[in-house]
Amino acid sequence: MFRKILIANRGEIACRVIRTAHRLGVSAVAVHSDADARALHVEMADEAVHIGGSAPAESYLNGERIIRAALDTGAEAIHPGYGFLSENPDFVAAVNAAGLAFIGPSAEAIRAMGLKDAAKALIERAGVPVVPGYHGDSQADDHLSGAADAIGYPVLIKAVAGGGGKGMRRVDTPTGFLDALASARAEALSAFGNPAVLIEKYIQTPRHIEVQVFGDGHRAVHLYERDCSLQRRHQKVIEEAPAPGMTPEMRAAMGAAATRAAEAIGYAGAGTVEFIVDAARGLRPDGFWFMEMNTRLQVEHPVTEAVTGIDLVEWQLRVASGERLPLAQEDIRLSGHAIEARLYAEDVPKGFLPATGRLAHLAFPAGARADSGVRTGDDINPFYDPMIAKLIVHGPTRAAALAQMDRALRQTEVAGTVTNLAFLGALVRHEGFRAGDLDTGLIERDLGALSAVAAPDAGTLGLAAVVALGLDGGLPPEAGFALWTPLWQLVVLRAGEESHEVLLSVLEPTRFRAETGGQAVTIDTANGWSIDGRRRETSARRIGDIVAIFGDCGAEFRVADPLDRVADVGAGSDVVEAPMPGVVKAVFVAAGDAVVQGQRLAILEAMKMEHALVASRDGVIAELLVAPGDLVQSGAPLVRFAGEDA
Repeated sequence: MFRKILIANRGEIACRVIRTAHRLGVSAVAVHSDADARALHVEMADEAVHIGGSAPAESYLNGERIIRAALDTGAEAIHPGYGFLSENPDFVAAVNAAGLAFIGPSAEAIRAMGLKDAAKALIERAGVPVVPGYHGDSQADDHLSGAADAIGYPVLIKAVAGGGGKGMRRVDTPTGFLDALASARAEALSAFGNPAVLIEKYIQTPRHIEVQVFGDGHRAVHLYERDCSLQRRHQKVIEEAPAPGMTPEMRAAMGAAATRAAEAIGYAGAGTVEFIVDAARGLRPDGFWFMEMNTRLQVEHPVTEAVTGIDLVEWQLRVASGERLPLAQEDIRLSGHAIEARLYAEDVPKGFLPATGRLAHLAFPAGARADSGVRTGDDINPFYDPMIAKLIVHGPTRAAALAQMDRALRQTEVAGTVTNLAFLGALVRHEGFRAGDLDTGLIERDLGALSAVAAPDAGTLGLAAVVALGLDGGLPPEAGFALWTPLWQLVVLRAGEESHEVLLSVLEPTRFRAETGGQAVTIDTANGWSIDGRRRETSARRIGDIVAIFGDCGAEFRVADPLDRVADVGAGSDVVEAPMPGVVKAVFVAAGDAVVQGQRLAILEAMKMEHALVASRDGVIAELLVAPGDLVQSGAPLVRFAGEDA
C-alpha cells in the first residue's frame, strides 16, 4: 500500500478519496487553485499545494504542475478523481514517466476507449452487443447519409470524441439529416477539436443502465448494475442500484458482457461499461447494447458501494499499489437498494441555469450519506461544476429507499443560493419513477410539472415573517402591548422576482396573526411550529437578510425594506443583462453597430457551459459595458441599446 498519494482534483471527490486514504493510513496531498485556497478538501488533506489560477486550464488541467507537486511532496501515486485529467492518456503517460503510479487504468486502456467508434469496433470483436450503426472511417456527407438510410430512422448522430451530449443530434427523417450533421460536426469541433461523428440507431424508449467493473490487469469482475435513466440534457440527475425490473438472466448477460469488455483491454482499476436498453421491450438479455466505457470512477459510484458493501476507492488504491482483486466474482453480494440524488446550485425555472452564491447555511439529515466538498460559508463560484452534494440512501427494498430519499431531501437544509432541491423532491415523488416505469425521456416529458414553483402559502409566509422580525424565540409578556388592538407590522418578503406583503400582529408572546393575499393564519411557536393549530415539521432561521424555511425541500426569502418601493420597471428594457454569474468569453458587437433580433451579442461562460446572449430586438448598440475576460454577477448590465427614439 502507498504511504502518500496526491489527489489531482477538487470538491466532493477529493474529499471522498481523502477519507478512504486516511482510513487506510495513507497520507493525502491536495492541490488547489486560487479559488479553492480555503476549500474543504484543502482543509482535510495532510498537505496542500497551490497549482495556479482559478480557471481549470491554469490549475486542475495543468498536468505538469500537478506532477511537480506530487514529486515535491514525496507522493508515490496520483488519484485523478473524475473529470479534469482523469481520462487523459497523455497525463497518465507523463505520471508514469515521472516514476509515479497512476491510480486508474493504463494510458493504452484509456486510448482504446477514448474514441466511441474505435471502442465499439473493439468491443464488438470481444463479443459484446453494440447498437446497430455506422462506426467507419468515411466522413463524407453522402456516405453518412446512406448509412443512416440503411440503419433506418430515427438515428442519432454522435461525436466520436467527448461526451455530455455535445455533438449529438437526433434525426427523424432523411430530409433533416444534412442540417443535423453540419450542426453536430460544428459543435463537436468546438467542444473536442474533432468533428468526426458516428451514426447509431435511435432507441425510442431508452433506458441507461451501466455496469460497474473492476480489473487488476489480469482479470475483471463486475459489481452489478446502476440505472441512470433519469437524465436532463444527457446529464444524470438520479441514479440507483440495482436497476428496477432487472431479471437474473439479463443481469448475468450484462455482467458477463461488461467483464469481457474490461478484460479485452487488460483493464486495471474502476471502470463503467454503459449500455442502452430498449425499455419498450422490457428488460431482456437480447435487448441491451454497448454505448461507451468510462475509464474512471463514476460520480454515482456510492450507490454501488451501498449495495455491495465495498469501498471502491480502497480497491483502487490496492490494485494501483500492485495487489490483485480483493474478491472473486462469486464473493460479491448484492444487498438491498440504493439511490443517489445530485444537489446542484442551479435555477430550475430558468432552464437549470447554473447559479453562484455563498452558502449561508448547509446541513444534511442523519440517515443519509452526503458526499460534499462544501460547507456553510463556502462560495459556489463560476469556475467549476455547481454541485453542492450527492445524497445517497440505502434500504432493504426500492420502496424503502425511495421513502428514505424523499425524507432526506425534505430535511436537507441549504440557504444562500438557488438549488434544484425542490425539483429533486418532485422527481422522487413522480408516479412513473416510483413505479419503476422510467426511461431517459421521463424528465423532458414532464418537465413543466417537475420544475413548477408553487407559490408559498399563507402559513409559510407568516412563519417567514415571524422569523424576519426575530420573534421566533417568543416575547416577554409586556412586549407588543397595545391598549385596544394588537400592534401590527408590515413585512415584505421577496422570492426571486416576486414580492409578498405580510401584516404580522402579536396576539400573545408565542402567538401571532399573519395576513397576506387575503388570507389569515395563526402561528404558535410555543412548542415547535404550528399553523392554525396544526403542527408543521419545519425549522427556520434568519441569516443576514435571508429567511430560510427548512423542511419539505425548503423555501428562501429575502427581507425587503417595506418603504423601498422604487423600481423603474422599464430601466432594463434597453440593457442586456447577465442571466447568471460567469465570465464573458467573447463579445461580437461594438458601439454603433446595428443589430437584428436574435443576433449573437456575447458569450457568457459559467460552470463549464457557454451561453449565447442574443438581441431581443432590432436596434443600435449604444455602449458595451463589459469586455472579454470580465467576471460578472447575475443581473449585471452587459450591453446597452440606443433608445427606440434615438
